[in-house]
Amino acid sequence: RFRLPLVLASLPTMATGEEIAPALQDSWGDFWLFRFFVNAAGYASIVVPGFLLIHYFKRRNYLETGRGICFPVIKSCVFGSEVKSVHQDDGSLPPRAEPTESSTARQVFKLLFCAAGLQASYLTWGVLQERVMTRTYGATETDPGEKFKDSQFLVFMNRILAFTVAGLYCALTKQPRHGAPMYKYSFASLSNILSSWCQYEALKYISFPTQVLAKASKVIPVMMMGKLVSRKSYEYWEYLTAALISVGVSMFLLSSAPNRTVSTVTTFSGIVLLAGYIIFDSFTSNWQDALFTYKMSPVQMMFGVNVFSCLFTVGSLLEQGALLESLRFMARHSEFTAHAVLLSVCSACGQLFIFYTINQFGAAVFTIIMTLRQAFAILLSCLIYGHTVTVVGGLGIAVVFMALFLRVYARSRMKKRSKKLPPGETPVQKV
Repeated sequence: RFRLPLVLASLPTMATGEEIAPALQDSWGDFWLFRFFVNAAGYASIVVPGFLLIHYFKRRNYLETGRGICFPVIKSCVFGSEVKSVHQDDGSLPPRAEPTESSTARQVFKLLFCAAGLQASYLTWGVLQERVMTRTYGATETDPGEKFKDSQFLVFMNRILAFTVAGLYCALTKQPRHGAPMYKYSFASLSNILSSWCQYEALKYISFPTQVLAKASKVIPVMMMGKLVSRKSYEYWEYLTAALISVGVSMFLLSSAPNRTVSTVTTFSGIVLLAGYIIFDSFTSNWQDALFTYKMSPVQMMFGVNVFSCLFTVGSLLEQGALLESLRFMARHSEFTAHAVLLSVCSACGQLFIFYTINQFGAAVFTIIMTLRQAFAILLSCLIYGHTVTVVGGLGIAVVFMALFLRVYARSRMKKRSKKLPPGETPVQKV
């Protein structure tokens, strides 16, 4: 029974005659599927009691009968304090600042500041992510060093800093009155930490450029989730760009197969983990979109989601005894400590730059900047870590980014056209 997970993990490499990666040669406790279920069990130990308590308070009609010092806390967590907004736009994003009195030079400076902040935050984050998950620490001439294996600890590090930054931002700036029941953030939080975990784990099996292109292709499952969760409908150009993205990603993945190197081959485990990342992330975005029907700012959403993310991850880490082990790893390797802290700082600062950019220039400009960031991330990863891209693979990358820019252009045209529609007619909703 101890050999079964190892055999399952090594099937794709056996089929291609490749050498088994070092990550697959460890004990079955390090097998990703086993770790996934262990983490899920840790989250369930918090989710199940919470679900039972919420059901109990609702059944007792606690909102009408409750008293005492705990009443405001229970009311906020279970029932909330406000009804939903009639229009989703009332709470989803703050109104975009119009440059009425700002000079052109000032606006250009703001745009460059936003672009530089987003590029610096997420390019550094991507490079560090690949470094932490694929390279060893403490290597010497006689000692090969050791790899950091617990992806959940990195998720916890990212979330605790994001929680702190969002909390300080909400405390220091004026925010809308919060009305959503706090427990509703837990759904987005759970899917968010699972998607992040899958993202980190996938780097043990696939290259970073492959992961970036897979993220670009999540447009398709997001559209599917939008139909299932939010009952959205889409225009023909959205299906066209989604198909182009699929073609481009397929060209890149198929062109990578002949390379036959452990660092770049896309294994079965990597594909499964990427699929998990895309599915969980698609649910997160659609659930958050539904939550924005309550009047709230994006930073309040960031705070609420990260509250539960910290609770879930620290609870699971403590139950497994992995928190102390990860802290000991940090004590042994100061370089890893610096990388983990900088990784968290980049993630938190990147989220703030996202909110500021959308507020100042709108979602279209933000999407263009982030699309360019993905292209730069692939180029940077290939330069630093030596990934090779064939001509067909490069053409596939070009098709993906052409489709993404086409998507931005078509969406901006649709928005301009929707402003000219008669008052009674509503435009088609889009992700």
